[in-house]
Amino acid sequence: MAHFQLYRYPFQAMGCPCEIQLEATARAQAEYAAQRVIADVRRLEQRYSRYRPDSLLSEINRVAATGGVLEVDEETAGLLNYAATCFAQSDGLFDITSGILRQVWRLDRQALPEAREIQALLAKIGWHKLCWNPPRLEFPVPGMELDLGGVVKEYAVDRAVTLCWEAGVQHGLINLGGDIRIVGPRADGTPWRIGIRHPRRQGALLDSVALYRGALASSGDYERCLVIGETRYGHVLNPKTGWPVQHLAAVSVVGEFCIVAGSASTIAMLKERQGPEWLESLGMDHLYVTVEGEAGGPLLDRMDKAT
Repeated sequence: MAHFQLYRYPFQAMGCPCEIQLEATARAQAEYAAQRVIADVRRLEQRYSRYRPDSLLSEINRVAATGGVLEVDEETAGLLNYAATCFAQSDGLFDITSGILRQVWRLDRQALPEAREIQALLAKIGWHKLCWNPPRLEFPVPGMELDLGGVVKEYAVDRAVTLCWEAGVQHGLINLGGDIRIVGPRADGTPWRIGIRHPRRQGALLDSVALYRGALASSGDYERCLVIGETRYGHVLNPKTGWPVQHLAAVSVVGEFCIVAGSASTIAMLKERQGPEWLESLGMDHLYVTVEGEAGGPLLDRMDKAT
């Protein structure tokens, strides 16, 4: 009988701590898979980071600033098509043009933005204002921006699982800053147990969920928030109002693919009080915590059962 060993590969990428956990019979096989994954995550970070002036995304945004036109490659077109689908299915709440709101919602500011500042940016927000005819992307409104932060990390997780399979690894877990997908159950057939962080108590867990397969992604105001008086203003911003969501503190969703679980958790946050009901309508396992601390969702009822 083959003897499996657990290998862990922690690394930093996309502005967050990441870890690959793989069970393999040979260290060389695990290292080969991990190296392929880390290289691909770095590639995607280089292409789509909004912080790097040499990234493809920065190049796109320079064209957007002038109201220009460009053609994108197949991978980027796939991400834009997915973002367009999310925009349609969320009634315009999941909008990759809304990242521009970060110009006024700054954590170092310690003051609420003025209404006129928000209003000026809202004129430059709206996926429907773009002309997207793959592979041609046109920005009729100068000064718009794209931010793929809501899809690229989760896309990277899904790609990482495929790379592990291609390397012959069947047991493991990919974790990119809390966006997680299972490569396969543990070598002994048991599930991986994943802790879900509490959005208000640092270092505390709400509980844990057991997964044999699939993905778990979360959205919430864990750290990136502005506190003014007694009110927390999180980083999940409504593209229609320009203001942070105020009902849900965190949402975790289980799905087959990380990119779907991730966008679903964000859309649920944006849908405020209707978020949990919307997830129920999709049949997606989830857990939510309101800003008042009330927790709910089907995952909460089955925390100790394997999914």
